[in-house]
Amino acid sequence: MSDRHLYRLAGLAGLIGGGLTLLAVARRAGLLPDNGLTHALAPPATALLLFTLTAFFLCQRSRLGRLGLIGFGLNHLGLSGLFAVEFLTHAVLQYQDAATREQILTGPGRPYFLVVALVFLAGVVTFGAASWRPGILPRGALVLYVAGLGTAALRTAVPEAAYLGGLLAGTAGVLWLATTLLRLPEPAGTPAQEALR
Repeated sequence: MSDRHLYRLAGLAGLIGGGLTLLAVARRAGLLPDNGLTHALAPPATALLLFTLTAFFLCQRSRLGRLGLIGFGLNHLGLSGLFAVEFLTHAVLQYQDAATREQILTGPGRPYFLVVALVFLAGVVTFGAASWRPGILPRGALVLYVAGLGTAALRTAVPEAAYLGGLLAGTAGVLWLATTLLRLPEPAGTPAQEALR
């Protein structure tokens, strides 16, 4: 498979994952019904974004250096952890009574959720910073990605409105970056790709 086809598939995955995330935000904001179907949208969104994140790394890997590799690794680990959290939250915990949910979230699950959030936050910030330098991905999209998802990573420490706003901004960054992947005609760093910025 050529790089171009890989980037297009990853871009499409990012658009679908971003769209599903927007639907999940709408559910949390009360704009969509809170039912089994709308809960089921969150885990696939995170899984699709794992593929897209990998393409974000690959399209600029020759220019990211060690910081980029570390940032990608942390971002990927954090996003993988978020997939597990989303699956647990939407496929298991929603069917438990409130007391059981509270016991899991504040008991043995709390340190795990905290580690996932911190790893994801560190990954988003580090990967975003490393991606800024080569300028292959749009810098405006990177600002939205880092500021938005960085805020969303702090969901237990910020008000719900800040969490949802961060998720919206981060998703806008993901959608912008995913659109860029769809337009990459050649391997990273070529003049044709630079013109897309």
